[in-house]
Amino acid sequence: MTGTNSSRVSRASARELIEAVVDPGSWYGWDEPVEITTDDPDYRADLERARERTGLDESVITGEGRIEGRRVALVACEFRFLAGSIGVAAGERLVRAVERATAERLPLLAAPASGGTRMQEGTVAFLQMVKVAAAITDHKAAGLPYLVHLRHPTTGGVLASWGSLGHVTAAEPGALIGFMGPRVHEALYGEEFPPGVQNAENLMNHGLIDAVLPLSRLSGVAARVLRVLCAGGPVSGPAASAGPAGASGAADLAGPATSVGSAGLSGAADPAGPAASAGPVASAGPVASAGPAASAGPAGLSGAAGVSGAADPAGPAASAGPAAPAGVSAAPASAPIPGPPAAGPRVPGAEESIRASRRAERPGVRDLLRVAAEDVSPLSGTGAGEHDPGLLLALARVGGTPCVVLGHNRRSARKDETADGPGEGQALGPAGLRTARRGMRIAAELGLPLLTVIDTAGAALSREAEEGGLAGEIARCLADMVTLPAPTLCLLLGQGAGGAALALLPADRIVAARHAWLSPLPPEGASAILHRTTERAYEVAARQGVRSADLLAQGIVDRIVEEDAAEDENGTGDGIGTQDENGTRDGIGVGDGIGTQDENGAGSASPAVVSQGEGTPHSGSGSRSGSGSRGERAPRSEGASRVGDASRVGDASRVGDASRVGDASRAGGASRAGGAPLTPDASHAPDAFLSRLGRLLGAELAALRAQDPDERLAARRVRHRRIGLPR
Repeated sequence: MTGTNSSRVSRASARELIEAVVDPGSWYGWDEPVEITTDDPDYRADLERARERTGLDESVITGEGRIEGRRVALVACEFRFLAGSIGVAAGERLVRAVERATAERLPLLAAPASGGTRMQEGTVAFLQMVKVAAAITDHKAAGLPYLVHLRHPTTGGVLASWGSLGHVTAAEPGALIGFMGPRVHEALYGEEFPPGVQNAENLMNHGLIDAVLPLSRLSGVAARVLRVLCAGGPVSGPAASAGPAGASGAADLAGPATSVGSAGLSGAADPAGPAASAGPVASAGPVASAGPAASAGPAGLSGAAGVSGAADPAGPAASAGPAAPAGVSAAPASAPIPGPPAAGPRVPGAEESIRASRRAERPGVRDLLRVAAEDVSPLSGTGAGEHDPGLLLALARVGGTPCVVLGHNRRSARKDETADGPGEGQALGPAGLRTARRGMRIAAELGLPLLTVIDTAGAALSREAEEGGLAGEIARCLADMVTLPAPTLCLLLGQGAGGAALALLPADRIVAARHAWLSPLPPEGASAILHRTTERAYEVAARQGVRSADLLAQGIVDRIVEEDAAEDENGTGDGIGTQDENGTRDGIGVGDGIGTQDENGAGSASPAVVSQGEGTPHSGSGSRSGSGSRGERAPRSEGASRVGDASRVGDASRVGDASRVGDASRAGGASRAGGAPLTPDASHAPDAFLSRLGRLLGAELAALRAQDPDERLAARRVRHRRIGLPR
């Protein structure tokens, strides 16, 4: 078969597939006998030979089994039975199985291997695809998962109906997957179909399927995906350990190592998808196995560092703002704070945070999944023929809570690359936004919380992006996010430039890392508009109020997570926790100032804010010269020149020492010019920061999920309606 590695594809029978997927002894067939009713002698002979060859009475097998103890409905094609073709009897069998799965609230796994419609039965067979697709649609509308594993070959009407409707879709390595089979194409057009197009690996790279999986790994991956898509519901029947050998520990949604380098889907196990080969995460091993144990989820949050203001796992109502941790009274934002000002975190200026957010070693969404998530299953693209490396879509349990994750895919710099100016990262195009909307649909259909992670230098600026409808896709993302029935949580993790950031922002709750920021354009772009030069970027950013502290003061962000990694053995912080909108912090008490900056970048926090680590008041009036010092961090390796934090104002120095603005203090000392220490940032000890962050996110997601859906959605609408109005 032209266009596929068909010579390397081993075709398992439907029975062999079922035996490989379900727990031993758990299969129970649903099929009732089918009689041969045709009057066509040739077709009757074909059917009789197929029955003798396969031991089956039709081309599909349906029934139920258990996958790691969970009841699952399965439908599978037998290709040796008239090429797995679907006629009236097979179509009816499929529909009844899907309807039964829906009635019994079972997730459904489909494993087609078919040439399409059964030609001997003509148009009436062709129309079976309509009723099968309708049954699948009803199943999904009931909030039940539908997984598809495309086998070699899957073509024609089967691919164009129930083969392409999965929430998650995989295919076996080298499988021929295509609408028009190569033989038909050659017969109609007198030429061979272009080679390499209709194979599983190519389709995955184009965002049509999510993974390339051999049969030996299907059970473990399906179990992991269902642990998320079934929203952590109880596993019925035997314990998970009763599953087939090899199912436990199948940590990556991976095909063989030959899966065209698709990170997260090959042995690299990076959840970033095909573009992730540019980053270093692939060497970290399987993603899911790196996450915390499930017991590290919301239940263990009391006293966890970085969870002040969110210490109550029950969570505040979306409209009520964050709750204060146990033992800390949170005064209203407008109420006077009695007594002397409590020590609080040093509030960095805009320039310092922007530079920190652009460091190549700053962790991104892939690192968050590696450290703080389990059961991670990356999905590839829109499912409709588009893939954008700038957007990561995955299913995961973050901090113990199952959710759909959408994140800007921060690309770590490779050796010899530079990134002056607006910072490095993948530009987000229309396909990325359509991928995001696919994730929103999955969350809505299955009632899963949605976690969005913002870390982008901006949307793609190109002819292709404009002609692809970039602006319209941003608008549709905003509309979907505001009205999405699923619980939504946004994490502002790093850079937040322009419409690419805005598209993922509307949510029930918004959490920001200390050095994260949000602006209408990259600061350099705003400076170019206002001053016809990029060299006043940080000055403009300060005036615009882009910092996390400014966003908190405006009610845009609900909570700030400090990026200091210090934690004691009990998991509690050293006084650098989080800050909620009332200024409360764990381990310190009530803060009384967030701080602002004037147009020159000078701090004006009042009352005084304690410099982190020194315990003495910082006046907030120090000049912002010398903001590029990188504290006690060791210089980067040679070759990584000017990456991440080398955006220049005036005479910015190169990697290995501090970027200079005026007479900046050089790296090697912890303080800036004027004696003010730099605020710790996540690149210093990323895993410790991400572990704390994951626990907080898990608690927030669980709390949102526990709220009344109508009340939560109403509160979200009120929240966004009041942006910019007096609080």
